[in-house]
Amino acid sequence: MAQNPRTSETESAPTTGRNTRLSRRNYVRSFAAVATAATSLGVAGTAAATDDYEVIEAENQTITIDSGETWENKLIDMTTGQDVVITAHGSDWTIRNVGFRGENTSGTGSATFGVSDSGGSSTVENVYLGDGSDSRNGSSSGHGQTAFWVDPDHAGHIDFENVNIQGFADNAIYASAPGNAGGGTIHIDNSFAANCYVSHFRLATEGSKVTNSCVYVDDEGYQGRGIWAWAPGTVEVENCQLEMNGQNVAIDAGANGQGTTVVVSDTDYDETAGIGEHAGSNVQLEDDVGTSPDAYIPRGVPTSAEDAAAGVEN
Repeated sequence: MAQNPRTSETESAPTTGRNTRLSRRNYVRSFAAVATAATSLGVAGTAAATDDYEVIEAENQTITIDSGETWENKLIDMTTGQDVVITAHGSDWTIRNVGFRGENTSGTGSATFGVSDSGGSSTVENVYLGDGSDSRNGSSSGHGQTAFWVDPDHAGHIDFENVNIQGFADNAIYASAPGNAGGGTIHIDNSFAANCYVSHFRLATEGSKVTNSCVYVDDEGYQGRGIWAWAPGTVEVENCQLEMNGQNVAIDAGANGQGTTVVVSDTDYDETAGIGEHAGSNVQLEDDVGTSPDAYIPRGVPTSAEDAAAGVEN
């Protein structure tokens, strides 16, 4: 099982409630219940086929995706109160059209996805994790559930595209670990993250970047950093909206006494939340950087578990 190692560098503004809504916009529309007539599918848990996708009930199982495999059109039912862990390692795998229905209340403190690529190029696209997790945690430290954990051994490349992550009690995309190990790159594009703890997009390696994406934080959910860059960098941020409503830090650079570089262009960030530069880090503000962010869910990002599983475009 891929676990997210919790360390002391997860300091953040305190949690002040749950992500029940986003106050200025109705970002996530309500969705109808899905029929869950079930048949047993072994390690994948209890599942039922629909015309568009397979329904899998969370039963504390681990689902493994192998090199070259495409795992798609799945609706994961988290209303069971149990956990599910999806691991994808090897190389050249694809995770596509996956939606999680219901808040993760398992309290295991694991990572929902544990991923890496050994030297090729893999893809995560059209994934909905917008129902979040509660604040319980199964380990002795840390803050709870992580959405995506990128293994330190990651040495290839992973594209995250059209991903919606909200209300997780730990990082949304925790992808800084390869900075001191495998050195693989991450590209987060056309994605949305809101009201997660610690940080929303966390990167470290040269060639890793966040583009065409939005972060939203208010005073009604977890209040993690917008983007957190670790050593060695350089990390790029381009055409993003980082609306923090004065919470935490919009772009935070450096941790554990190690500095990094972040290059920011065509981006708006919350000036009150501001920019943090630690251990000699440098956040370079290039062309068209402003301080009037207006976060939104980018076109193509799923806004419900069902739409994600069915591959319906927003």
